[in-house]
Amino acid sequence: MSITGQGERGSIELFNDFLGAEIPVANAVAYGTSAGGCNYYLGDFKVLGDLAETDCGVVSLDKASGYARITGTNEDGYGCALGTGVSFSPALNGDMILEVRCEMQALTARNVFVGFAGTIADQVAEPATAATTTITKVVPCVGFLFDSQLTYGTYWHMPYILASDTTQTSTDVQSSQVAVAGESDILKIILHRDGSADWYINDVLEQSVGAGLAATTTTLLGVLVGTWGTTTTVSDLDVDYILFKANRDWTR
Repeated sequence: MSITGQGERGSIELFNDFLGAEIPVANAVAYGTSAGGCNYYLGDFKVLGDLAETDCGVVSLDKASGYARITGTNEDGYGCALGTGVSFSPALNGDMILEVRCEMQALTARNVFVGFAGTIADQVAEPATAATTTITKVVPCVGFLFDSQLTYGTYWHMPYILASDTTQTSTDVQSSQVAVAGESDILKIILHRDGSADWYINDVLEQSVGAGLAATTTTLLGVLVGTWGTTTTVSDLDVDYILFKANRDWTR
């Protein structure tokens, strides 16, 4: 496989500061009444999830710096997310950086994922589920997980559950930082070219994992930021910004 010359657009940067257009709560508009995802875009990111469900959608907030509220629904496993296509690999795109500033109104009855997933459907489900001290893979994923069903359910966790994995013990990937309702955290994950990864919360390095996470050209991932219900209580996630950076794949 040969490498072509660099072009004028050698880098990829997807960014949304959530100060512009919005996607209304799905059931308030005609396109939200159909089943499945609608593939509407909010800046550089697709709006995905169970958008035909009551309450699911994304709305802008009059809040300092400009936020958008991603709202799930009041059913276990149903929710809403912002994401991309499954189009990126560290082996092809070099170091991949995802940074998200976000907060929750409450720390109960929700599953929140911020990171990379190996499968992202229009009607996307949570990449991982959790109970007590076990995180269970739904699809291969690497990122940040907040799940109120975990024993230490107020902490951010940092799973890396790949194609050959089934579960992960939550205490092995638990961060030192507790989420606080109404206060924002900056979550950043770097997937390096060799497949190693680093997790940062509020500029503190929380976890590093060696090579092997996603270092092959056939392992593609997509960005996913969303929230899903775990009980009969509506889940939500307020997002200040989403930033994704990578190099372009210049292989022929």
